[in-house]
Amino acid sequence: MTAPGPACPDTPIAGLVELALTAPTFQQLIERAAGRPAELTLVGPASARVLVTSALARQGPLLVVTATGREADDLTAELRGVFGDAVAMFPSWETLPHERLSPGVDTVGGRLMVLRRLSHPADARLGPPLQVVVTTVRSLLQPMTPQLGLIEPVTLAVGDEVEDGFDGLIARLVELAYTRVDMVGRRGEFAVRGGILDVFTPTAEHPIRIEFWGDEVSEMRMFSVADQRAIPEIGVETLVAVACRELLLTDDVRARAAQLAGQRLVAEPTITGSVTDMLAKL
Repeated sequence: MTAPGPACPDTPIAGLVELALTAPTFQQLIERAAGRPAELTLVGPASARVLVTSALARQGPLLVVTATGREADDLTAELRGVFGDAVAMFPSWETLPHERLSPGVDTVGGRLMVLRRLSHPADARLGPPLQVVVTTVRSLLQPMTPQLGLIEPVTLAVGDEVEDGFDGLIARLVELAYTRVDMVGRRGEFAVRGGILDVFTPTAEHPIRIEFWGDEVSEMRMFSVADQRAIPEIGVETLVAVACRELLLTDDVRARAAQLAGQRLVAEPTITGSVTDMLAKL
């Protein structure tokens, strides 16, 4: 019998999967996958996809590609019953490359979180090492900026002391494309009141309120956007604030954009107005 792979969470579904994988059919699949074949064709009912994925994931991190976003969402939900937080969905942009629209903050945050976890599997604050990543064909076809997994998020826990001070933390959130507001209401926003910092990260269900004693984090808790009150039922141990954009507007990026725009204007002077407006927004 093939040696067991990564342990599954202690849940009833995970226990059933472990039992099913002892069947000869799945043992043969595990052994064949261990040989790293160039191609392995499987035919079976859709209901078996969780078992097949669980078997293949024993050989290392697995990328599962589906035809549609709905199928990817459903499969991710099913696999979480087996792998818990060790499975993640890598979403695709909702926009097309030629559209002058940015993808949603939650989409960008979800993508950056997955890439960060893949490139830094030993960082416990990001969660357990990923065993399965589910995505769509559309997502694979969309070009990405290289080294997105190297964009360092803001990570804080109770008792941490901010290295660059409170003001440095605020500056870092701005660099990561967070918007400063008076009252947090949407993902990608933060607010400051004295020694209290409210942050709504792209990957969170609720914003987090962080209280500081000087430059040290003294307390963290989630709160409701509707009434701005704490949600005591939900505990918070760590803040992980990934960037809100895949292309961060650094000074180098702005200079490069201005250079390329100048070259485009020379070739097509009729687009002066639209290019000037876009540069002003940078």
